[in-house]
Amino acid sequence: MKAALAPFLALCLSLGPVWAETRVPETQAEISLSFAPVVRKSAPAVVNIYAKRIVAERVSPFANDPFFRDLFRDYGRVVPRVQNSLGSGVILSSDGIVVSNYHVVGEAAEIRVVLNDRREFDAQVLLGDEEADLAILKLNDAENLPALPLRDSDTLEVGELVLAIGNPFGIGQTVSSGIVSGLARSGVFVGSGRGYFIQTDAAINPGNSGGALVDMAGRLAGINTAILTRSGGSNGIGFAIPANLVQRFVEQARAGKDRFERPWAGISGQAVDAALAEGLGMGLPVGVVLTELHPESPFRKAGLAVGDVITELEGEPVNSPQEMMFRMSAEGIGGEMRITYLRDGAAAQATIRLVAAPEIPARDPVTVGEGRVLAGLSVVNINPAVMAEFGLPQPAQGVLVLDPGAVAGQVGLRPGDVLLRVNGAGIADTGDLRAAARSDSRSWSIEYLRNGRRGVLRFRV
Repeated sequence: MKAALAPFLALCLSLGPVWAETRVPETQAEISLSFAPVVRKSAPAVVNIYAKRIVAERVSPFANDPFFRDLFRDYGRVVPRVQNSLGSGVILSSDGIVVSNYHVVGEAAEIRVVLNDRREFDAQVLLGDEEADLAILKLNDAENLPALPLRDSDTLEVGELVLAIGNPFGIGQTVSSGIVSGLARSGVFVGSGRGYFIQTDAAINPGNSGGALVDMAGRLAGINTAILTRSGGSNGIGFAIPANLVQRFVEQARAGKDRFERPWAGISGQAVDAALAEGLGMGLPVGVVLTELHPESPFRKAGLAVGDVITELEGEPVNSPQEMMFRMSAEGIGGEMRITYLRDGAAAQATIRLVAAPEIPARDPVTVGEGRVLAGLSVVNINPAVMAEFGLPQPAQGVLVLDPGAVAGQVGLRPGDVLLRVNGAGIADTGDLRAAARSDSRSWSIEYLRNGRRGVLRFRV
């Protein structure tokens, strides 16, 4: 019997040190270990936001008909309707600077902010950006408010504990815990935000948007934006906008900007996947390969060319165009960045200047005068600044429609269209449109580009 137990006893003795690490908590501090100190420090700076916006709604007798509602989509009168939204925000300064999501407060006619201690303030949007899904608000007549310090989001690591604080479902402030489950998530579109996100498994529900993602030191690591879920519940993947980008928004808002200005890259590129890496002779699929450079691009001026693969910005790896833009936006206009890239398999470095999109060539706005068929048509030359302002793709060039005017608008021309030809004549700049608009022809043809698709409008007057 003793011989049979010998192996078991030997195993038990060998596990002795392991058992010694597993013990019952002994002190009061160990027993009461919790997130309470972090919540106590952070929660007062997280606010509830109630926003109202006026939207135009078309009232049609075919709205409930599954067949005719698509055929008569533009039929019926337009009436204003009040749309309410509920979300969260984070106080970043004692004088009432608050950050939230653009989809919570963007284009709101009325904003009411309620603090954790039940004080209420009216607020106004200082700066908003739909692409980043961020908005900076200022609380009216606010002072001595609790505020959260910002964490350098580049120092976050996968596995760190984080808390999501917000106002889900409008039931009041709640806290959920989780970890940072991923970084540099840039291939996702959540809400209206497109770009670079921190991924977390902390529960984020409707109403949490704009709330705080805080670390264990009570610092703001990110702004909770959305959750991807199949069930519609909180058992999905949450995404937060990094605090480093929030900091740039606050700086520009305090400087009086009402629209976020990003450094201009002037490039087109794509993430390097396994197939592309093999074709480029790379050992690993990393970086962003350049497919097009604008003549004024700071990357071109730094010596880069089509086919180069950018792997790092300021020592941080980049693996998608969205991640590149985040790194540049977080650095801000006016500085410089050191880039590492591969050319023919060899690594090289260069320094780029972070500049605003240039007005080259000049916009040269033109509005066709009264008495002509194209009366009221307003256009500008497309340049990098116009492309950035209207979200046009990198290869865009020519003439952009700002206002189609009465006649052209009635036949289908829309703001944002790019004019290509008028009555067969090419439109390369606004001067060409001036000449084309003088025609006294009764038959008209307008060729345009809309969302990458060509279209032609033909009509008689």
